[in-house]
Amino acid sequence: MSKPDTVRFRYNQAILAAAIIAFIGALPLANARAYLLPVLLVPLAVGVWAWRAGTDADARELRLRALTGQRRIAWDRVVELTTDPRGRAVARLDDGQQVILPAVRGTDLPRLVSATGQTLPGAAEASQ
Repeated sequence: MSKPDTVRFRYNQAILAAAIIAFIGALPLANARAYLLPVLLVPLAVGVWAWRAGTDADARELRLRALTGQRRIAWDRVVELTTDPRGRAVARLDDGQQVILPAVRGTDLPRLVSATGQTLPGAAEASQ
């Protein structure tokens, strides 16, 4: 059985590079006194979040990944995909809940919908 095609959305990897630089920059401070060692946890947490957080979509479901966990949402629970005033993609669920899709911008919605194997209404006319 083949693995279904998955579309992945992640934050810009420059965040991860900045977290690594901040971690290296915090090393002298953390080595100065033992009580300053927790300072290293902040860039470490930001780095793990930047590497892990995002949205994965395939024909069956959405997977919203955060720093420590993930949430799976079946496509049949999604009533509407829209954007918020900040340009982030939002999924409205059948129970009325609105979920912001991590790392997905409003301009990424056609690519997100293509993961389901469907097309957006009006996409056929726009391509002609």
